[in-house]
Amino acid sequence: MANQIPEEVIEEIRKSNDILDVVGEYVQLKKQGKNYVGLCPFHGEKTPSFSVTQEKQIFYCFGCKKGGNAINFMMEIESFSFYEALKFLADRSGINLPESGMNRESSMSQESQNVLSAYDWLRKLYHHLLRFTKDGKEGYHYLKERGMDDETIETFQLGFAPNAQDFIAEFLAKKGFQQQLLVKAGIVSQLDNNRVTDRFRGRVIFPIRNHIGKTVAFGGRSITDEQPKYLNSPESELFQKGKLLYNFDLAKKHIRKQNEVVLFEGYMDVISAYQAGVKNVVATLGTSLTESQAKLLNRYVDTVVICYDGDRAGLAATYKAANLLRSVGCGIKVASLDEDMDPDSFIRKHGSDAFINQVIKASDTYMSFYMRYLQKDYNLNLEGDRITYIENILKELAMIESPIEREYYLKELSEAHQISIETLSAEMHGYRQKQEKLEDKQGKNRYTNNTAFKQSQKKLLPAFYNAEKKLIAYMLHNSHITERVQHELGARFNVDDYKIIATYLYAFYEEEHPPDISLFIERLHDDRLKQLVAEIAMTPTREEISDREINDYIRIIQNESNDSVNIKSLKEQQKIAEQQNDPLKAAQIAMQIIELQKQLKNTN
Repeated sequence: MANQIPEEVIEEIRKSNDILDVVGEYVQLKKQGKNYVGLCPFHGEKTPSFSVTQEKQIFYCFGCKKGGNAINFMMEIESFSFYEALKFLADRSGINLPESGMNRESSMSQESQNVLSAYDWLRKLYHHLLRFTKDGKEGYHYLKERGMDDETIETFQLGFAPNAQDFIAEFLAKKGFQQQLLVKAGIVSQLDNNRVTDRFRGRVIFPIRNHIGKTVAFGGRSITDEQPKYLNSPESELFQKGKLLYNFDLAKKHIRKQNEVVLFEGYMDVISAYQAGVKNVVATLGTSLTESQAKLLNRYVDTVVICYDGDRAGLAATYKAANLLRSVGCGIKVASLDEDMDPDSFIRKHGSDAFINQVIKASDTYMSFYMRYLQKDYNLNLEGDRITYIENILKELAMIESPIEREYYLKELSEAHQISIETLSAEMHGYRQKQEKLEDKQGKNRYTNNTAFKQSQKKLLPAFYNAEKKLIAYMLHNSHITERVQHELGARFNVDDYKIIATYLYAFYEEEHPPDISLFIERLHDDRLKQLVAEIAMTPTREEISDREINDYIRIIQNESNDSVNIKSLKEQQKIAEQQNDPLKAAQIAMQIIELQKQLKNTN
C-alpha cells in the first residue's frame, strides 16, 4: 500500500504533522522530563502509561504495548486504513495527495461510506433551504426567535427539512442513492403504501458530527406541537449515541486550551453557550452520560463543569453524571441554575456575561453540590432527618483526601447545625478508618490472587537479551554504532525480532537516511515490529556511549551465539552416538552439554 504513494510525499506529510499536536487532539498530555504522558486512548487506565516523545516523533503505551509514529496513531485511534490516515494528516496540514497510483482503500463498509455521503449532501441541502429559500423561512424565523445569529447558524450548519413527503427521497435518488439504503439508514421512513417520507420533515435540523467533523446523523427539533420534540437518526455503525458528544469536534481545541469542559444536556444549550463566548461546550445526545463518554472526557481534561437544568430531574441527572465522572478520575464542578431555568433560557434572559460569571465561574465543588442535593430528601427541621443527613455528609467527607477540604466542610456543617467541629471530626475519622480497613482487605485479596501472575511477569531475562535490546536502542539513534555492529555481528543476534530489526536498520542506513525513528518505523511493514521498535526507542540511553560498553554488548551476544552453536553441535553428535548404539559416548556428550549449559547459566 505504502509504496503506491511516493516516499517523498509520505515524508512531507509526516514532517508536517508534529506527533505532539496529532496525539494532543485525542489525549491530554503533560510534560514529564523529555517526554509527554497521558491516559492511553487504546485501553482503560487511571494512571498514565501512554508516552509521546516529540524529539523522536513516536508514541508508546507501556500498558497495552501499542506504539509507532503519527500515521500509525491515526490508524489505531480511528481504525483508518493507511490511505485514510495519510489523507487525514495531509488535509490537516494542507498538503494535496497525488490523484494517480493510489489504492484508496477504506476501513468503512461501502454501505457506511454511501450513508456518510448521503448525510453530507443532506446537510448542505437542509442548510441551504433554511438560509436561502421560502420553504426554510419558518425554520429560520424560529431560530432567530431563539436568539441565534447568522454566524452561529452557519457555524453549526443548522437547517430545515421542508414539510414535503418525498422531496428528500427524490433529491437523493437524483444523486444516485438507492431508496433501500436510505430506509435502512433511517434517512427516510417507509409508509404502508411502500412510499417513503423524510424522517425529519417540518423540523429544524441539527447536524450531528463525529469528533473529526463528519456528519453522521441528524437531530430534528419540532417547531410545532408535534411529538417527540426532539428526534434523532437511528443508531448505526456511524452513529452510536453513547459514544459521541454533540459539538465535540468544534470544542476540542477550546477544551485543551482551558483544560476544562462544560457538559450540557441538549443542542440548544451548547449553541447558546457557544454564541455567548463559552466555546468549550459539549452535550449528550438525548441519553444519560455513559461510561464511554466519561472516559473520553477524562482523556482530555482534569475538570468537567456539569451544567444541567435546574429542576428536580436535572439535579438527579447531575448527581448521576457527577459520580460516573468521578469514578473515571475527573474533577467535578456543578453549575447551579434556578429550578425554572435551563442554560439556554438563562442566557436568553440574563445575557452572556451573567452566564459566564454567575453560572460557569460560580460553579460549586462536588461536595457543595452533594450537600445541597442530599438536603432535598430530608426535612432538616426534624431531629431524626437532620442526624441522618449529617451522617451521610460525613461519610462522603471521609472519602476526600484533602485535609483542608475536609476541614472546610466540617466547619460549614458545624456552623449550620450547632454541633462542635471536634464531634463531627471524630465521627468522620471513624468512617475513614472503616474505609481504610476495607481498602486494605481488598488490597490483600488482590495481592493474594495475583501473586503468581506478578512473579511470573518479573522473570529475569538473560544477559544476551538485554544486551541486544540495549544495542538496538543505540543503533536507532546512531548510524556509526550500527555500522560497527554490522561489521562485528552482522545478523548474529539471538532474538529473532532483534535480528530482523537490525537487518532493516542496516538497509535503512545504507540508503543514506539520517537517524530518524519515525521514518524508520514507517519503512517497516509488520505492525508488531513497529510497536517493538517504538518500545525499544523509549529505552533510556546516554547521549555518549563508550567503546567499552559497545564491546561488552557485542561480546555477550557473540558468546551466547557461539555457545548456542556448540550445544547444537553436541546434541547432533549425541543423536548419532545413540543411533550407533554407543550409550557410553552418548552419556559422555550429555555430560558435556550439561556442563556447557551450567557455564552459560552462570555467565548470564
